[in-house]
Amino acid sequence: MASAAEGLLFAAGESVHIDRICMALEAGRTEVEEALRSLGDYYAFERRGIRLLRMEDSWQLCSAPEYAAAIRRALEIRRPAKLSPPALEVLAIIAYYQPVTRARVDQIRGVDSAYTVGLLLERNMIEECGRLQVPGRPRLYRTTETFLRSFHLKSLEDLPPLPGADEAGMGQGGDMPPEDGEKT
Repeated sequence: MASAAEGLLFAAGESVHIDRICMALEAGRTEVEEALRSLGDYYAFERRGIRLLRMEDSWQLCSAPEYAAAIRRALEIRRPAKLSPPALEVLAIIAYYQPVTRARVDQIRGVDSAYTVGLLLERNMIEECGRLQVPGRPRLYRTTETFLRSFHLKSLEDLPPLPGADEAGMGQGGDMPPEDGEKT
């Protein structure tokens, strides 16, 4: 089963939801997750050139981080541009308050964040996840798998707690979710 999952993830070239893997392998979730964990442990223990990442309920094969420089040189890949302090600030607000509107981000920061939100959308660090059900229907934003992968997080629960987060209401969602929960 681990070999079949490995082949599936290799062919996909991107993250694959666990339910899709189970369906393809015609196996139960517990059995598939156990096989994937075993495969991930094998790669790490044997110091292989690839790793198996889990991001919430999805899995993906990727190159081992210790070989990033060699891979970049071989494939002439430019290192992605670093995020500016304002971009990191906006990203942190969205990560802890999601789903959140740009107006709420602006309110927290005290400055306009339109450019920075656009930049984060372009880099696929955040995505639109619906609209707030109030007049004007402002867009709601949340982080993406790219965000999780970039910061080496398995899920949003891996984010460190913020001092005073309970008093500020952080992590509870900055704005109300859309009625249908769908992207509109």
